[in-house]
Formats: sequence, structure tokens, C-alpha cells
Amino acid sequence: MSTLEPPPLAHVAQRASRRAPSPAALAAFLDALTAALPADRVTTLDSARLAASRDGAYLSPLLSAVLPDRLADVVVRPAGTDQLQTVVRLAHAHAVPVVPRGRGTGNYGQAVPLAGGVVVDLSDADRILEVGNGWIHAQAGATFVALEAAARRTGQEIAMMPTTVGSTIGGFLGGGAGGLGSIEHGWLWDGFVQALEVVACPPQDEPRRAYGAQCLPYLHAYGVTGIIATATVKLAPARDWTALLASFPGPAGADATQAGLALLRLDPPPRMVSLDEPALVATYPADPALPAGRHSLRAVVDVSAVDAVTKTVAAHGGRIDKVDAAAVGYVSTLSFNHVTLRAKKARPELCHLQVGGAPLVTDPDAVRAALPGSMLHLDGMRPYLDPADPVRGRGFGGLLLAPFHDAASLYAWIERLQALGVHVVDPHTWLLDGPALPGIRAAAAANDPDGLLNPGKLP
Repeated sequence: MSTLEPPPLAHVAQRASRRAPSPAALAAFLDALTAALPADRVTTLDSARLAASRDGAYLSPLLSAVLPDRLADVVVRPAGTDQLQTVVRLAHAHAVPVVPRGRGTGNYGQAVPLAGGVVVDLSDADRILEVGNGWIHAQAGATFVALEAAARRTGQEIAMMPTTVGSTIGGFLGGGAGGLGSIEHGWLWDGFVQALEVVACPPQDEPRRAYGAQCLPYLHAYGVTGIIATATVKLAPARDWTALLASFPGPAGADATQAGLALLRLDPPPRMVSLDEPALVATYPADPALPAGRHSLRAVVDVSAVDAVTKTVAAHGGRIDKVDAAAVGYVSTLSFNHVTLRAKKARPELCHLQVGGAPLVTDPDAVRAALPGSMLHLDGMRPYLDPADPVRGRGFGGLLLAPFHDAASLYAWIERLQALGVHVVDPHTWLLDGPALPGIRAAAAANDPDGLLNPGKLP
């Protein structure tokens, strides 16, 4: 499928709906389910079904227009792997689609049940099982708040996490990619995940266990290859972080960008570096540390690096507006796709594209010109890892936010960006894509031959 035209999502949704269970199959499944699980684990209440059938896809005007009104037929909240296996076994026996869900913070419709069936809400399976040297093992529903707290009690921290720290580890592994800590530790695929227990369809007596590279087909796969029951992920030695907000004058923002690039090369590396131009800053709630008319640079850095950051900012013509350890959480929500959420509250007409590549730094004016009325947000990240040179590979990706007109215009603008050498990740589709897709397809064929796991998400 070309990336230069809108994917036929309405057609995909209609095709996926054919996987919906028959009334007789659904009734038999419900009877078996309620007999096998405690009553408080199963619900068909309309309010629960509605809540479990929506996620952050409303951020996309394209997804909002084509997502079907179909709700989950039943919602199950298993307390652990045994109950999860029971749900999947019974669903398979009655040909009922199964969609896994964490806290529903994804933005691509990953957890929307296109064919109805059962949504498995894993947020009650939230126990921290064990913490070791360099790793933590937890159930899929454990939140990053809980994971970080458990790691900190041992002098460690999560190596990398989403900006929405209330997200679950299973949801992040199944639908996320990177975030806080990616400057140093890379992405989901870069050794962050050490082991998984996965329940597939048809189920086995025990969950499938994957280690190291075997975990790759389950990452950012929306559950089509199996439902993550537990995960073991990477910890790093805990650091004493503080938030730093700086601002820069001038219309171009080149000085702010160069200062940001210098911060990416700090040792120890920052946990986050983000930049915004004045127009985007204007969409945020008023804050003296985000002065109007100036470019904003925000970072989460080790306290030992504050002097070096202050000197770097001053050397590039900027000023420090705030240094505050208590603001780490707040500053983190001014990065990655949290920016889209904040900007759309002020300007609902905006839509976003996820972008990367050298032109974001070398020719930002041309990047903005390719998308009329756009604003550029930058996040520090590490697109590739080089063990021989920990600094090599650190750079900026980010977001372009612009007024939405129609799908045809948006995809024409994507073509212009690609002609400039900008890498565009389309956030307006629920279809899986990317270099991992062949491995995901192969694992889905082996683990779900009947196509019951989150149908409609594989192109």
C-alpha cells in the first residue's frame, strides 16, 4: 500500500466486522465465561462496553471519521495469567474475537474492537512480581508509576517509559515505541524488553515464553500475535533528575535547536529534551516559564548537569526560566504526543504527523512550508544504537501540527515531506506497518491461525 494516499480504513473496518460472533456463539461464550470466572470479572453493562471500546484515536480527524460505532460485546478484567488463558481458550472455542487493552491511552485505535467480541482489560492484572539487578518483572497491567516506584526502592529506575506514566507496561509494549529515556536507551526494540509471557490463540496449557530477540514480534503489534500477560523490562541505575525550562529569542529558532543538540551529548544523557516554536508554545496553558513570543527548550537532566546546561543555553543566546525537580512530571507532558493532546485543546482544528530525519534540523523552514500553517515540535531521541559510540545516533524527531483540511491534502503534504527527506510515520491509521511487519505477520499466522486476535489491525 502506498503511504502517499489514505488507507481504505472504512473498507478495512467493514471487512473486520465480518469476524463478529453470531448471536448464538456469543450467548454460548457468555454462558461459559460466567461459569468459569468470578462474577465481578465479567460485564456486559453498556457503560463498561463503551469505555472499553474507545482510546485516544479521537486525536486524529481521519480516525474519528471512520472508526465504527461497534462496541465490545463483553468486557473481562482478568486478575492474572490463568484467568486470561481461560478467556482466550473460551473465545477460541466459540470463535469470538479478542482485543487486549491497558489504560486506553494509545492514539491509533489499537484497542478499538472492530468486530466486537470480548475486550480483555488487563489493568487489574497489575502486580509487580520481582525486581532484580537491571530488570523488573510485572504483570501486563502494572502502571509505569508503580514500576518506577518499585525500581526506585532498589536504587534503579525504568530505562524508558511513555510520557503518560499511568499507562500499563503491557499496553506500552503492545502499542507504544519510545519516550522518556529514549535518548540514552533507544526504543522498545533496542533491548528494553528482556522476556515476555504471551497467551496466544489457540491457547496452550502454559503461556508462550519469549526471550531477547524472540520478543520482537509481540512489540507494537496491537496484540495480533498474542496477548502479553507478563513482561520483564530493563532497569537502569537511578538518577537524581530535575526539570529545566529555557527560552530563546529570534524568529528562526536555530539557536534553540543547536542548544538542544548540545544537550543531547551530555554525560550523563538527559531523560528528555524538547523544543517548541512560539506559535506552539501559545497553545499551552500560560506559564511564566514558557514566555510568549520565545522558543521554548525543556529538558529533564541529572542535577549534576545543571551548570553545564546553564552555560550551554547562555552560549546560544538563551536564558534559563526555571529549574525545579518538582516539575519533572509537568515538563514530561510537554513532549512526544502529549503535545498533540495539549495543542488540540486550544486549537481543535489541528492534526499531527510524526516526523523524523535530518531536515528537521538542517532545513526546518522547508519542512514547515511543506505543510501549510504547520508548527514543528522536536523531541530528543536515539534513532539507532551504536554500542561503540553512545553519542552517535542521538538527534531529533518530533511532530508537525497543522490545520486539517481533508485526507487528500494531508497525504499530498506527506508526499512533499518525503521528497524533502523527512521520514513520516502516519498516525491516522490503525493498520500495522513498518520493518517489523513481516515478523508480526509470521507470528500472527502461527499464534492465531483463525484470525481472532484484534481482527482488522493487520493490513
